[in-house]
Amino acid sequence: MQRVRYLKSGWQLLKSSCEGAAKQANTQSSASRCYSHASSSFGLLFDIDGVLVRGKTPIPAAKQCFKNLVDRSGKYKVPVVFVTNAGNCMRQTKAEHLSHLLEVEVSPDQVMLSHSPLRMFTQFHKMRVLVSGQGPVEEVAHNLGFQDVVTIDVLREAYPVLDVVDHNRRPKDVVPPTKGLRPIDAVVLFGEPIRWETNLQLIVDVLLTGGNPGSTWSSAHYPHIPVLACNMDLLWMAEAWNPRFGHGMFLVCLESLYKKVTGYKLKYEALIGKPSVVTYNYAELLIRQQAERLGWNTPVKRVYAIGDNPMADIYGANLYNRYLQSSRHTKAQMQAQSAGGSIDPSAVDDTPKMTSAELGGASRVVERDLPEGCSSILVCTGVYSKDQQELLSDPTKTVTEQRIFHGHRDFRFDPSLTQPSFVVHDVKEAVELVFKQEGWPLQ
Repeated sequence: MQRVRYLKSGWQLLKSSCEGAAKQANTQSSASRCYSHASSSFGLLFDIDGVLVRGKTPIPAAKQCFKNLVDRSGKYKVPVVFVTNAGNCMRQTKAEHLSHLLEVEVSPDQVMLSHSPLRMFTQFHKMRVLVSGQGPVEEVAHNLGFQDVVTIDVLREAYPVLDVVDHNRRPKDVVPPTKGLRPIDAVVLFGEPIRWETNLQLIVDVLLTGGNPGSTWSSAHYPHIPVLACNMDLLWMAEAWNPRFGHGMFLVCLESLYKKVTGYKLKYEALIGKPSVVTYNYAELLIRQQAERLGWNTPVKRVYAIGDNPMADIYGANLYNRYLQSSRHTKAQMQAQSAGGSIDPSAVDDTPKMTSAELGGASRVVERDLPEGCSSILVCTGVYSKDQQELLSDPTKTVTEQRIFHGHRDFRFDPSLTQPSFVVHDVKEAVELVFKQEGWPLQ
């Protein structure tokens, strides 16, 4: 089974799909909103949970922060994209929710959910896919381009003897006949489901039967059919005083169950959402498109990513920054070679090579103007709190010495990547810091 790889054609598809989504948004009433015109070269990426809201409650500093980001007529001063690992809704729904909470207009083309890059995965769009999560997962899948979608509920109704953990859901007296379905070709995990036991059982059934859950488990079905997972967050912050389990915890359960039953390691065709590089590549394209609508005629040089989770937001932003530096180095070497020069041994890129999981399937993109860097800003209103934990005093120490790694199993732990460029109290201070860094007035 080939791993997912994105070449130049994949990037062009990403660009065209984003442009198409932006054009669609522009036909809606929200698209009447335009931007203030000024000359600059930076953009802002905002996490949502723990940065702007706690559950359904806006963090007080968030409203004031966004008053500083729009002018008197409500037009944005700089490109703004909301990058969340949530994925159990449509972009339009999330945009409306944010507009209400922040009291500024947020359009769908400013919102990026964990599953948004799946638009690029066209090789799976015609396959029959089983989708797991909650909310309008079938509508979300179709919106992303998947044409033949099966939900967990449809699967359990077709095979009524599979879901038996809850005694109240077991067939009573006469067992209904099995309807049967055409084989499942791939599994797409959007987010944490409501009934974990049902989803875990049926997904394992599908993987161990080669997509035919009505048949017998067999170790012959390994490697298993492709699995694509969105949102690796182990924890997230809602109204509770302690973090809550996220989709990353569900993935840990699925991985453990699969290995316990089969002895094999569950493999992912792609891991999408923060902290994967492909997520930030996609977000940067949205920033670029907004800058063009602002009338900026210079490429965006700096991106600031504001988040509350050191293992997702900060790790991802720093990983993307490493990717940007390595890409610039590669591009410079290619230009030197094409000009007939030779590679300077002292200029060899010594940054660690990224794994397929870390890239999320994104190949190195060197033919366009990437930003010069991405700075990470950690706020203390969500998962991270100075009262509960301290950042590593020595990033060279190992995970066993100072910290338990909450990142995904397939991501290497590099303690230096959990170190934010800046630490501030809340999102208002974060924006003030960025404006000061860029020499921009707040008013």
